[in-house]
Amino acid sequence: MTSTPGQTKERFTVRQKTTLMVNRYVVTETLPDGSDGRVLAFAEQKRLTLRERMTFHTDDSGRKVLFTATARQVVDLGAVYDVRDAEGRSIGTFRKRSGASLLRSTWELDQPGSVAAVGRERNRFVAVARRLWELLPFDLVPFVWPYHFDFTSDEGPVMKVDKKLGLRDRYAVDVSTPALDLRLAIAQAVALDALQSR
Repeated sequence: MTSTPGQTKERFTVRQKTTLMVNRYVVTETLPDGSDGRVLAFAEQKRLTLRERMTFHTDDSGRKVLFTATARQVVDLGAVYDVRDAEGRSIGTFRKRSGASLLRSTWELDQPGSVAAVGRERNRFVAVARRLWELLPFDLVPFVWPYHFDFTSDEGPVMKVDKKLGLRDRYAVDVSTPALDLRLAIAQAVALDALQSR
């Protein structure tokens, strides 16, 4: 994966890999025919940590870091996440708007000097149904119904994230703004799964 903003790959898929103590994801480019292309990143997020951190690697060995997304605060529902490259340089930030997310999840995405967007769940009814499902006592049964997020700026659509129907979490992501750094888009898309219940 190249590390410059405004990359040519505008569609990718995020798939969660089921593990016990770590959330793992594989991110692949989506080819024009809808099939998977090359792997863009492998993501890992340890569960039950005080300060949330997601690390994105070049492969599943975890030896080479591409970028990270780290919460600024410890255990904060509205924490800002800094996305940084392997050398620690800032790429951008994202955060969940706690108040606005009570009925429909809302996120802010910011790439300084380039893109600032707000992402909301597309369907209010599905958003409410998902919250009611989370109140049920059987945590092991996932909410399988698809849900979707639309990220927009003052200039128009930025990206959309569509959760696909199924027992395993899979998201199709379309980036419509070439200025959006693909690393920031990937970090936000993974966060929609890994941090959604925060």
